Amino acid sequence: MSAGSPFPEGATPLPGGTNFALYSESATAVSVCLFDEGGTQERRVALEHRTGHVWHGFIEGVGHGQRYGFRVDGPWEPSRGQRFNANKLLVDPYARALEGKVSYRGGAIYDHAPGQVGAVPRDDTDSAPFVPKGIVMNEPFDWAGDAPLRTPWRDTVIYEAHVKSLTFRHPDIEPAHRGTYLGVASEPMIAHLRGLGVTAIELMPVHEVADEPSVARRGQKNYWGYSTLGYFAPDQRFATRPGEQVREFKAMVKALHAAGIEVILDVVYNHSCEGDETGPTLFLRGIDNRVYYKLREHGARTVDYTGCGNTLQVEHPQVLKLICDSLRYWVQEMHVDGFRFDLTTTLGREGADFRRHAAFFRTIFQDPVLSRVKLIAEPWDLGPDSMQLGHFPGRWREWNARFRDGMRRFWNGHEKSLSDLGYRLTGSSDLFHTPARTPSTSINFITAHDGFTLRDLVSYTRKHNDANGENSRDGSNDNLSMNFGVEGETDDAMLIAARGRQIRNFLAMLYLTPGVPMITSGDEIRKTQKGNNNPYVLDDDTSYLNWALDDEARALRDYCGALARLRKRFPALRRDTFFDGGDIVWLDADGHPMQLEDWGSPEFMALSAVMKPVREDPEAVLCFVLNGDKAEVAFRLPSFPREAQDPGGPSDKKKSESSGKLEGGWRVLVDTRRRDACAENDAFLQAGATYTMPPRSFALLIGSKPLGPRSGMR
Repeated sequence: MSAGSPFPEGATPLPGGTNFALYSESATAVSVCLFDEGGTQERRVALEHRTGHVWHGFIEGVGHGQRYGFRVDGPWEPSRGQRFNANKLLVDPYARALEGKVSYRGGAIYDHAPGQVGAVPRDDTDSAPFVPKGIVMNEPFDWAGDAPLRTPWRDTVIYEAHVKSLTFRHPDIEPAHRGTYLGVASEPMIAHLRGLGVTAIELMPVHEVADEPSVARRGQKNYWGYSTLGYFAPDQRFATRPGEQVREFKAMVKALHAAGIEVILDVVYNHSCEGDETGPTLFLRGIDNRVYYKLREHGARTVDYTGCGNTLQVEHPQVLKLICDSLRYWVQEMHVDGFRFDLTTTLGREGADFRRHAAFFRTIFQDPVLSRVKLIAEPWDLGPDSMQLGHFPGRWREWNARFRDGMRRFWNGHEKSLSDLGYRLTGSSDLFHTPARTPSTSINFITAHDGFTLRDLVSYTRKHNDANGENSRDGSNDNLSMNFGVEGETDDAMLIAARGRQIRNFLAMLYLTPGVPMITSGDEIRKTQKGNNNPYVLDDDTSYLNWALDDEARALRDYCGALARLRKRFPALRRDTFFDGGDIVWLDADGHPMQLEDWGSPEFMALSAVMKPVREDPEAVLCFVLNGDKAEVAFRLPSFPREAQDPGGPSDKKKSESSGKLEGGWRVLVDTRRRDACAENDAFLQAGATYTMPPRSFALLIGSKPLGPRSGMR
C-alpha cells in the first residue's frame, strides 16, 4: 500500500497495481475490501491517506478482475442523517462492473432494524454475502473504425426499447444472444430497425440496478431498471455470460454505429435504489448520506420528489461530479451518443425550486464532451411545479406529453381543442418557439414504456394491472384511450379494421409531423400487454415482443417503413423552422378557410392543411386531411396556394409560371383506410373534387398535374 492519488475516483488499474479513491466528508475511516473470485474470502486494507474529502491509496498487485467493495466508518446519528456502519459492505458508485445481486435474505443489507427511523439502534450484521462486488476492469477493446454519427436532430427517428424485451423471443437471433446486448446488435434486429427508418435506439436503463424492498417482498424483480445501483456499470442481466457485460455492450454500440444507428441511454440520476430512510444501505447512504441525498427534519428523513423514496442532492458539487463523471464515461469509453434523463425536472431543482439555469444544466452546457451529445429531458417529476415542459435550456430536447395527449384526445374522441391539435401538427411552437429552439426540440410520442401500447390504446378503456401485485393501484388512470365498444381483444372484423385504422392514424402523426418521432418498441408489430399499462416487474411474455408476426403485424411494420421513407423524402415533413402565417393554410371540409371560432368548437372534427413548399424541395406541395369524426366526411379538395412554388416571394411573372406548373390536383401518398402507404399510382384527384374519408382517418396528399386520362377518384 502507498498513498496513491485522489483522482480519479473509484478503482483505477495502473502499472503494478490499482488506485482506489472514495469521497466521504464525514467518514472517520475507509477500507477497501478485496474478495476472491467466489466473493467469500475478504481482505480489508485501510485507506490511510486523505486529500480533502477523498480517501485514497494504491495497492500493489491488484489488477483486472479483482472483486472489491468499501467499508466506511463514522458517526451513527440517524436523527441527523449520519448513517455510517462499517459492518455494511458498500458498492463503489464508480465501479465499472459488478458481480452478483442484492439479496434481502436475512435483512443484513439494512443498517438498522427494518421499518424503524430516527434514534434507532444500529444493526451490526455483516452484509458482505448479500451485496454485489465491484470488479476492477482493465480489458482492452478494439474501437477501430468507430466514430460518433452526429445525426442531425431533424433527421433523427428514435426507437425506445428494453434490451431483453426486444430480442428475447426473436427466432432468427442466435439463442445465446436473445435478450442481450449482442441480440440488439444482431443482423435481424439491425435490419428491422433500418426498415423502420430508425436512426437512434433509446435503451431503457442499462446501469446496474437493485430491486426495491416492496418489489422484493412480493418475490418480483424491477424488470425495467429504474432503480440504479451502479452509474458506470452495464447491467449484468444483458450479458451472455458473467463478466462479459462491458465488452458486449461496447460490441453492441460498435455494430449499431456501423449500421448508422446511434445509441441513446435512458439514465436515472434523480434517485437511487436505496429508497427512503427505512430502505437498505448499499452504497451512497453508507458512504455519506448527508452529501448524496436531500434530507429534511434535520436529516432524519429523505426528500422524495421522484416517487421512489429519495432524491439525489444534485446541487452538491460531489453529486454533480459523480453524475458528470458517469456521463462522460459512457460517451468517451462506451461511445454512446446521448442520454434521455429520467425525471429531469428533479435534476434542475435547487432546494425545492426548479431553475432553468441550475448548476446541472450550466455544467453540461460548458462541458466539452457532454455539450455535444444528444440530450433529452423527461420534463416532469412529482415535486412542486412538476411539469416544466418547454422550460429547459436551448440545447435540450424534451419529451412532449402535450403532443401525446393532444393526439390521443383528437383521434380517440375525448374532449379536445382544435387549437391544441394545430400546434401539435406544426411542431408545438406554443411550447418551443424561441430564438434558440426549433420544431426538433419536441420529442413526439404517442406511447412510451410506461403506459398502454399502441394496440392497447385502441382496445382498452381502463388499465388491467393485477399481475403487478399492487391491486392495480399502480399505473396511470388517465390514458385517453378508446376500445371501440369492446374491452380487449375481439374477433369482430369491423372493430379490428377500425382499430387498425386508428393505429395507422397515430403512426402517421408520429412520422409525418415536425419534431423528432419516438416509436415505442413493439408498436410497429401490434404488441399487446393485455391492458397492463405499467408492467415494470413482469419479466415474461407481457413484456417480450412476439415475433411470430401475422399478416396484420407484417403489414403494419411495412407501413411504418413506408412512412419513414416519406419522411426522409420530403424535407417539409421534418422541417426545422416553425411555420409562419403564410406557410400553411387551414381549411374546413368544404374547402373554406377556417375561422377563429372553428378552432374552439368541440363539434369541429374535420379539417385539412395545405403546406407551402420548403426551399430544399420547392416542387412539393403537401396536404394533410384529418377526419376525427365518428362518421365519414366528404372533403372538397383544395386548390394550391398561388405562391406555393417559391417560398422566397416570387415576382408576378414567376407567380404565373408557378401557378401554371401546379394547375391540376392531388395524388394520395397515405390514406389510413389502407394498410400500405406511398402509393402514388392512385388516380389523379382534381382540385375541387370530393374525397370521402371514412370515420377517424387521415390522408397525406401531394400536389400533382394530370398524367393521362385517369381522373376523378372519389
